[in-house]
Amino acid sequence: MVRDPLLRLEAVSKVFDGGTIGLDNVDLDIGHGEFVSLLGPSGCGKTTSLRLMAGFEQPTSGRVLLDGQDITALRPYDRPLNTVFQDYALFPHMDVSENVGFGLTLRKISGAEISRKVKEALDLVGLGDKIHARVSMLSGGQRQRVALARALVCSPRVLLLDEPLSALDANLREQMQIELKRLQARLGTTFVMVTHDQTEALSISDRIVVMNRGRIEQIASPAELYDAPATRFVAHFIGTMNLIEGKALETTGEFHRVAAGPMTLEVPADGAAPAPGAPVLVCIRPEELSVLASPSDDAVAAQIMSTVFYGPMLRLFVEIGGGQKLMIDTPRRTAAGTFEAGALVHVRPNRGSGRILSGS
Repeated sequence: MVRDPLLRLEAVSKVFDGGTIGLDNVDLDIGHGEFVSLLGPSGCGKTTSLRLMAGFEQPTSGRVLLDGQDITALRPYDRPLNTVFQDYALFPHMDVSENVGFGLTLRKISGAEISRKVKEALDLVGLGDKIHARVSMLSGGQRQRVALARALVCSPRVLLLDEPLSALDANLREQMQIELKRLQARLGTTFVMVTHDQTEALSISDRIVVMNRGRIEQIASPAELYDAPATRFVAHFIGTMNLIEGKALETTGEFHRVAAGPMTLEVPADGAAPAPGAPVLVCIRPEELSVLASPSDDAVAAQIMSTVFYGPMLRLFVEIGGGQKLMIDTPRRTAAGTFEAGALVHVRPNRGSGRILSGS
């Protein structure tokens, strides 16, 4: 829970014509100066949430609050929020300065003041030298920066970003992720971004809201989401995860011990101790399993089914006793020429890795 949130969705639901549920009783607090990403698959409710914040949609029930004031009924242009759209929505018949200054022309501001603000906004996004360029002459990355400048020039309390980088190629997208985070940190403005790209959300967000079927599955920092997913959905959606069915053995000190076929896992005891013999579901990342060249008391035999090349890493798909299949990430430099399909290796779970999932 955020103390004194800047933006709040309070018990918000949205049901579209035909009965489709866009949001289902969502509560969400966003703090001053946060970079928050709404993350999830298509149809999860993330874009609906953003449109409700912006005023492009009205909730079926619930309220939208800004600094404690109910803004649910306010029209989009009466809210101190601006939106950067997925397609940038630039005016092709205007040059860069006219696009950036368009919102200011609707206010009682002098021409000189508009020119000053436009120049400051373009300098902020590194396009001061493109002030009189035609939009059609700009690259995708430059158009994205113009859209950002146009949204920022009016000094919004909150900047809403609707998948702003999705049209960019991979290299430019990565560069713009860094620029977005740098810009947000410099301005101190609250950013709320919709994305379906988990890597993007993990790399630049202060907190991530993982959504599924109109509800929030988990809200947490990138590290917490990655290390301690709260539900099976989050475990599947964030990164790559092994899900292992097992039985609880005992809790000793800071670890739960779990039997999973021939393998024994020792996972952090950060929740209620399961009863001995109770079925549990453990999630463990591929990098939290080690491959040994020779047998060990705490390792189990495994057969390599296939391998995938990931630059400095190899991902091994192996099978251990009982038919349990696992993914393991191991450094390629130490594994070159060693891990071929059909080879036998020994797998050891790192002590203190993985989590018992308590959510659905």
